[in-house]
Amino acid sequence: MAPRLKVFTWSDGFHAFTVAVSSRPKALEAWGSKQDLFATGLASELSGGPDYEAALAAPGEVIERGLTIDVGKIAKAAKPKKAAGPSKARLAKIEKLQAELEALDVEHQAAQASLADRLKALEDERGERERTHAKRRKTLTAALKAARR
Repeated sequence: MAPRLKVFTWSDGFHAFTVAVSSRPKALEAWGSKQDLFATGLASELSGGPDYEAALAAPGEVIERGLTIDVGKIAKAAKPKKAAGPSKARLAKIEKLQAELEALDVEHQAAQASLADRLKALEDERGERERTHAKRRKTLTAALKAARR
């Protein structure tokens, strides 16, 4: 059993757009609207008139009637344009930037590893100097103590 068709309409102030579909979401999809025109009060269900009859004669097709431009003219509306994906040039630029970002991260990790190695070597050298100093100080302190007696 085919779903019962309802006729919905909305206007941009210049044209009235009418469509016969089974639900509000399908009407919004047919109009190419990303916002809920019913929630804002811009769209409503239609129950009669020439737009109603034209919409029922072409279910799923958006019927456009001029209000201030081409007044009274009723015709099928142009299909809403779907958003095109990024261009090849833009995709190439994105790919290049991603590669540069990955290279930067690898370079940063290598630099961090090098710094960590250098820091460990400095800490080892510091520890060795502390041990050498303590050993020499102990020896000199003992010699000084012996000399004072």
